[in-house]
Amino acid sequence: MAGFIPGMDAAKAQAKALRASLQAEGREIGHSQALELVAKSHGFKDWNTLHAAIGNAPRPPVMVGQVVEGHYLKQPFLAEVVGLTALSDGRWQVVLEFDAPVDVVTFDSFSNFRSRVTKVVGADGVSGDKTSDGVPHLVLKL
Repeated sequence: MAGFIPGMDAAKAQAKALRASLQAEGREIGHSQALELVAKSHGFKDWNTLHAAIGNAPRPPVMVGQVVEGHYLKQPFLAEVVGLTALSDGRWQVVLEFDAPVDVVTFDSFSNFRSRVTKVVGADGVSGDKTSDGVPHLVLKL
């Protein structure tokens, strides 16, 4: 079975796009056939199985390609989500590419800039790891 499960709207949009693409090539298929093909492309036996999995799947807090804002090590940022992996415990590994490098050091006499970060977050977009004063390393504004 595939790792990433699309949302219901995304799966139906894929079926619609597939049907339109095939129609442009002169190959007509029905909507139900397109749904079945989409299900198989995601590693499922049929549309009903995919539909059930969508209903039970935890939804990611962000999507790849989405631009998000938040705080990383207390520094504000704007970033693009360039990677997203579902973990078995309902959390998500998120890879962010910052619009502008973020200084992750709070000392006046020293700086360390990061352009990309990989962190594990919950469905709320907050990482479990915290700074010494209890602030989460990453907080996404959802």
